[in-house]
Amino acid sequence: MYKFYFLLLIVFLPLSIFAQQQHQYTQFMYNKLSYNPAYAGIRGVPTMTAVYRNQWYKLDGAPRSAMLSMHAPVFTQRVGVGGVLSHNSIGLHDDVQLTATYSYNVIAAENFNLRVGVSGTLRVLSLDFSEANPLTAYDPSLDNKRMNDAYANFGAGIYGTFQERLYIGFSVPRIVQNNIGLNTDPDVQTAREARHYYGTTGGIIPLGKDFNLLPAVLVKYVHHAPIDVDVTLNLEIKEKVTTGLAYRAGGDGKGESLDLLAYWQINPRIGVGASYDLTLTNLRSYTGGTFELLVYADLVKRKKGMSNPRFFM
Repeated sequence: MYKFYFLLLIVFLPLSIFAQQQHQYTQFMYNKLSYNPAYAGIRGVPTMTAVYRNQWYKLDGAPRSAMLSMHAPVFTQRVGVGGVLSHNSIGLHDDVQLTATYSYNVIAAENFNLRVGVSGTLRVLSLDFSEANPLTAYDPSLDNKRMNDAYANFGAGIYGTFQERLYIGFSVPRIVQNNIGLNTDPDVQTAREARHYYGTTGGIIPLGKDFNLLPAVLVKYVHHAPIDVDVTLNLEIKEKVTTGLAYRAGGDGKGESLDLLAYWQINPRIGVGASYDLTLTNLRSYTGGTFELLVYADLVKRKKGMSNPRFFM
């Protein structure tokens, strides 16, 4: 129980917080719309991704995340729209976000494509004291209260592919630095939404007829916080099964986690993935690992002759 209250102190102290606030996912290469609006519509058909993440499963009140995204081309293949619904819970705190995205293919050459995108987000933060387990039988300061507040924001990004072998992107999902928090005391400083900067790249390295290496990197930066870097190397076998390792820098000198990944392309339209993060920080004895499940699907069959970009591009 003491670990739960210690976690609440970290999360809910009404200080100015500049740490990572965006939800993070180990399988980021299959989930680009969650952090880059320019990805909308890039596959040429309506596409859906669903992710569930259980972080530090041994720790009471630790983060749980779920996300559902959909995107599709509209009017022409050069315009894409999409939406992302996400929910993150930690202790008594809930964070629900609904994001709409729009992208346009500004360069549509034979070997190179460049898209730009914008997004708008509605974020609802809530704190439910009725779920608390106080040390005393009745704590009048809690009084079964539920507090809510909503915030609007917008973001932007760019995303390019070269010969459907290499991709690169940059995005800022939340540009406005809103004052956030459920504190009502005007003399106490509240937290702020930190502006997150994302850079990502990856590609395909053929190793023969049946094997490909799939490297991917995601860099996350927040002002006044250490740079986080996710480095992933997957091996794809016969374009059906993918397995690999990832390393997340951050935390103390050893990094934050070492991750195991697997993905199965069930058929040309549907795939499922899973990952497990082995915690490397000094908290590993208390937190346990983190597991993540993913479903990825093209919702309609491609027309004959349509381009078929790889699922991770």
